[in-house]
Amino acid sequence: MARVLPVLGLAHLDRPFDYLVDADQDESAVPGVRVRVRFSGRLVDGYLLERIETSDHPGKLGWLDRVVSAEPVLTPELAVLCRAVADRYAGTMGDVVRLAIPPRHARTERETTPEPTAVVETPDLAGWERYQLADAYFESLADGHPRAVWQALPGEDWPRRLAELAAATLAQGRGCILVVPDQRDLDRVWAECEPLIGDRGVALSAGLGPTARYRRWLAVRRGAAQLVIGTRSAVFAPVADLGLVVVWDDGDDSMADPRAPYPHPREVAVLRSHHSKCGMLLGGFARSAEAQALVASGWAHDLVAERATVRRHTPRVQAISDDDRQIARDPMARSARIPEVAFDAARSAFAADKPVVFSVPRRGYVPSLACTRCREHARCRACHGPMQLDADQRLSCRWCGRPERSFRCPECGNTSVRATVTGARRTAEELGRAFAGVPVVTSGGDTILDEIEPGARLVVSTPGAEPVAPGGYGAAVVVDTWAQLDRADLRAEEHAVRRWMALAAMVTAHGDGGRVVIVADSSLAPVQALIRWDPVGFATMQLNQRVELGFPPAVTMASVDGPTGVITDFVEHLELPDDADVLGPVPLPPGVRPPAGSAEWEAAAPADADKEMDRILVRLPRRHGRLLAEALVAGQVRRNTHRETGPIRVQIDPPTIG
Repeated sequence: MARVLPVLGLAHLDRPFDYLVDADQDESAVPGVRVRVRFSGRLVDGYLLERIETSDHPGKLGWLDRVVSAEPVLTPELAVLCRAVADRYAGTMGDVVRLAIPPRHARTERETTPEPTAVVETPDLAGWERYQLADAYFESLADGHPRAVWQALPGEDWPRRLAELAAATLAQGRGCILVVPDQRDLDRVWAECEPLIGDRGVALSAGLGPTARYRRWLAVRRGAAQLVIGTRSAVFAPVADLGLVVVWDDGDDSMADPRAPYPHPREVAVLRSHHSKCGMLLGGFARSAEAQALVASGWAHDLVAERATVRRHTPRVQAISDDDRQIARDPMARSARIPEVAFDAARSAFAADKPVVFSVPRRGYVPSLACTRCREHARCRACHGPMQLDADQRLSCRWCGRPERSFRCPECGNTSVRATVTGARRTAEELGRAFAGVPVVTSGGDTILDEIEPGARLVVSTPGAEPVAPGGYGAAVVVDTWAQLDRADLRAEEHAVRRWMALAAMVTAHGDGGRVVIVADSSLAPVQALIRWDPVGFATMQLNQRVELGFPPAVTMASVDGPTGVITDFVEHLELPDDADVLGPVPLPPGVRPPAGSAEWEAAAPADADKEMDRILVRLPRRHGRLLAEALVAGQVRRNTHRETGPIRVQIDPPTIG
């Protein structure tokens, strides 16, 4: 007999079922293989979890239809992890397995995986000596499972540090996983790792074709690759004898998985460290409140440099303050989009033959418009999306692309518009005139530069798209900071500080003339965190505020999204503990709700596309997080068994709360 997990995607059927195994399938029907079974009259895909002698279920059992492949892809360790992630996020194990195991490619599966030939030696770890307790962390990797949160110094060659960490782990005979936010980061880390580990590692990302991705994944499963570098789903890689999982920049937006049950790589790494008894490291220039919560609880430890070392590596940071004499001499500094102090910092960098980067929070030319008379936002008449102005002074919708040839404000009837936000292209155009003779390049949107040539040049970039400058930037200027700080999002300040610190970390130290000008009030807490370069203190403040307000990670919170009647009925039937709080329903946050009439909206709710989508939040103390997940699963089981219809999305600890 065999115990099989059918991949059905239904909460009430998220459990193994027993099947009889025919004699001619006995040899190939091993735990972890893909199988086909007949379920409720139809053939479905599944995974064989274990072989059993007797079944606990009385009655007649069905037969295993066939073994799709003799390759055991769902290892016992991976099966335990997938089950734990499904329980943590109130999802089904089948949905998690889809994220963890890439689709099968039969011809690739028949190929022989070559044995690795490279010999990995312990690299020079002198770069880690600046961080306190780094020596003890490396010593524990051999036979322990140390857990830490690493605060990288400004200007740190973090891809090199991660490569050294991976090589040190492999040299001790254990495996390693490095998770980074995007392809640009992956390429940088892989370039540093390849000379150290040779053919004992692979890079996994969504950009690979199905054949290449499956071939590399099989190399990991078969033990030929001990190091995996990849984006968020790489955290599930079946690395043998896993010794370390590293997640770099866990606060990045791209770390949030858009597919159910929406697991975050940081939380998966925490679960994997616990179940596999392996080390874990969260790293970044800034620090998320969730990472700080791990340190505050004692589950992880700080891996930071001494304060004097931090001060030596930071650039000089200036904000808008009346105490600054240079800014006080400029009476328009508080109202100007780019004050004189920013131009002065750029001119000083150009004089030293160094590049300068201007960070603009919006791409495009003029991506946001409003009526000149009543200041009402200009909206598309077809889909109600925001209107934008391109370089040819033509109006169009940012959502549907519909051109607008005769705009008229629905509130006051006015026919003219004004810019509310200036995009990166318009900013580059204006700065090109201000710094005549200096090459100007833009990075953002569909055109993102990985690196620029050395020398004096001006880079206008959107946050996160800044190219690497050899030797570092001489100056950085952050404009339109209100667009980041004024977002209606609980994490707005945290995200702003993370982006500012990532940018400032690319600027040379103040001893080498590096300057950062942030066009914001210096009294604001996020700006002060950048000036003092205190990511730990800011994360602690954010965590304390979450504790006081009762928001994640201080509590476990679930969002239930859908039409008001559907989600209200769902929450009313949940069996929640007495100390549970139910908030809402309220309209979905703008960044979460798809635009009305879009393909995404239609796909999510074909029968209810014209209905308003609302959200209900349910929260419990962190110690009762498992109870909340179990209640949500029971609620979805009830919906399925009662054949209730209507779109609904259940998500634990959603990235956007509003």
